[in-house]
Order: sequence, then C-alpha cells, then structure tokens
Amino acid sequence: MAQQFNLPIGACLSLTLAFVSTGCALEQNSNAQPAGRLEQSDQPPLVEVAIATGTETAPTASYTGTTMALKQVVVRSRVEGQLLTLNADVGDFIRQGQLLAAVEQDLPRTDVSEAQAELAARQFEVKEAESVLAEAKAQVERNRAELKQAEADARRLQQLAEAGAITAQQAEVAQTQQATAAQVLKASQEQVITRQQAIAATKQRVTAQQAILAQAQERLTYTQITAPQSGILLSKQAEAGDTIQGGQTLVEIGDLSAIKVEIQISDRDLSQFAQGQRVNVALDAFPGETFPGEVTRISPVADAAARLIPIEVTIPNPAGKIATGLLARVSLTDPNLTTTAVMIPASALTTGSNANQTTVFVPVTQGETTTVQARPVQVGPEDNGMVAILSGLSAGERYVVQGDRPLETGQTVRLSLLSE
Repeated sequence: MAQQFNLPIGACLSLTLAFVSTGCALEQNSNAQPAGRLEQSDQPPLVEVAIATGTETAPTASYTGTTMALKQVVVRSRVEGQLLTLNADVGDFIRQGQLLAAVEQDLPRTDVSEAQAELAARQFEVKEAESVLAEAKAQVERNRAELKQAEADARRLQQLAEAGAITAQQAEVAQTQQATAAQVLKASQEQVITRQQAIAATKQRVTAQQAILAQAQERLTYTQITAPQSGILLSKQAEAGDTIQGGQTLVEIGDLSAIKVEIQISDRDLSQFAQGQRVNVALDAFPGETFPGEVTRISPVADAAARLIPIEVTIPNPAGKIATGLLARVSLTDPNLTTTAVMIPASALTTGSNANQTTVFVPVTQGETTTVQARPVQVGPEDNGMVAILSGLSAGERYVVQGDRPLETGQTVRLSLLSE
C-alpha cells in the first residue's frame, strides 16, 4: 500500500536508504539523525503493516490401535472327556445362558455314584455307633442302681456291726462292695463319653463325604457348558468329537455393542487427553468415515522405558458395523478435515494492560490519517519465529508487524514504504 508522507525530500531519501541497507528493517531506538531529518519526537511513529494470511495445517496427530470387543470372555471346559456337541459357529450371536457344548458324562457319573456309596457307608457307621452308645448309657444306669444298693447295704451292716449283731468283718465286706460298685459306674460313664466322641468323629466323616458328593455332582454339571454372557462368537478352538482336557479353550465370546481401542501416547501428550473427552476415530476399513469416541480410561502406569501411557477409547457400535481386529486411528480432530491457521511474526505480539493478555496492533485508516488499535488475541504454538493466532485476528486483516517505538491505542502512525 502506498502512503503519502509530508516530509522533505532529503528525509524521504534517507529513510528509503535506511530500509534498503538494513534488509527492509526499521530503525529502532536510534538517537542518530540524518542531516536534514526532523526530530523523531516531532513525527508520528513509523510502522510496518502486513496482511494476515491463513495457512492450511495438517490435522492433529493420530494414534493407531486395534479394535477390540468391549468385553471378551474365553469359555473353557472344566472337565476332561469327549466333546459330544458344539452348537455354535464363528459369527453367531450367543445369548447368556445358552447351551454351547456338551461333554460325555460317564466319568463324572461314576464319581457321583462312588461318592454316594461312600456317604451311605459313613451314615451307617453313625447309626451303629449311636446304637452302641445307647447300650453304654443303659449300662451306666444299671451300674448306678447297683451302687445305690451297695451303699444301702453298707450302711445297714455297719449299724448291725456297731450293735454287735454281726461281726465287723461282715461290715467291711459290704463297704468293699460299695467301693467296687462306684468304680464300675465311673468306668461305664467314661465308656459313654468315648462312644460320644466316636460318634462325633463319624459324623464329621459324613459331613466331609457329603462335600465330596456335592463336588462330584457339581462336576457332573460342568459337562453342560453354557454361555456366560451375550455376544458374538469370535473364535472356536474345538470341534465335536475332540477329546478335551480340563481348562482347554473352546470358544471366545465378545460383546460388540461397543468397541474399544487402546492407544499408546507419549507422556508429553498426556495433557491433551482427559477422562470422558470426545475424540474421533478413523478406520481403514471405512475410508472417508469417522466415528465418535470417548476416552474411557487413562492408565495410571506408564512404560518406564518407552515413556508410553495406555489410553482406552470406546466407540458406540449398536448396529454391529465395526468388527474386531481393525486398524483404528484416534485423533482429537476430524482426520478428514484440514484447518486454516493465521501465522504472524512473534515480534508483532505485545503485552496488554493485563500481564496475561497478548495483543496485536491493527491499523485503522480514516481519510489520510491512520491510527492503531490494540486487539487481544489468543496465540497457539510458535515455530521458527512465527506464532499461530487461534482467535482475535483473521486472514485478510492488516496488523502492525513492528514500529520504530512503543505504540498506544488511538495513536496516529505513519506507514512504511514496505507496508502492505
């Protein structure tokens, strides 16, 4: 843009030579004045004005991962034997509780029969011991009655001996019989206690055998394998007729109502992600299409060597369109779009009245007079002396690149010959 200056010819020539000799740079803070040039304080500030241009930028960096089922379970056999049936194929929809497979029951049934027979034997032992205990208790009562009779005889004979009706020796024999009856009663009582302890031990063996029987019966139910959750059959590792082992994988079932993608990000990029944040996911299987995703988990543990942090992104999949095992690219913006950023020299930025506010001066021309206004802007990253303007200045607007002195809002300025 050409601008008419009210300066002497000598001053204009000196100014032009100064721009050429310094590579189109302005003189700043110089006290030396060319001959015939007016004092700087007598003239408005000299500024260089440029037009902001927009630059197309690439989309936000993307992170690759693989699509996985939201929830995936592995169904394994809990018993060994021949697999009789497997009622599903890969891709089939499985409902929770549906019968998937059946394993032969011969061995589990034999275990149940043996456990039942052993339990019956233990229970018979308890009944037999209880019968012996009842006889021992009856013997205690008989011995108690004999002791009572012996005590009465001993008292009566002792009285007769004191009266002289019988000899003292006969009274002593009665006392001996009393002591003997007391010992017999004590022995029978101890026998009852022993029988009771034996019964308690036998009952414990019955309880243990009942647990063994319950386990055998439960293992018998393992021959009928049902689906632990609803979903799509993702893989099948066995076929009907195979002999399988306990713990062997039969099928894998995945919940595809939603898809999750795990990506690895650098610790330097962690600040760009937050729990619940919305992201975009592009799948190579669906060119030109993006899917909305959400950050559902940020791992609290990073790889100490690679400085990578696992992040889980969940994508809704109500129609089951997205399969597992697909290459996914996660980005914070739509990867199919490009953005236009305004880039200006960092030297054009100034600090506003608020220390945390960044401004750019823009020229305002009315007639032959040009003034400047400070406009707040939001800045982005800086690269090679150029800074991105996120808001406050649009492509096509004029702005002040630099001036020969500090500027103020509303101040009249002069445009340099290099101004656009």
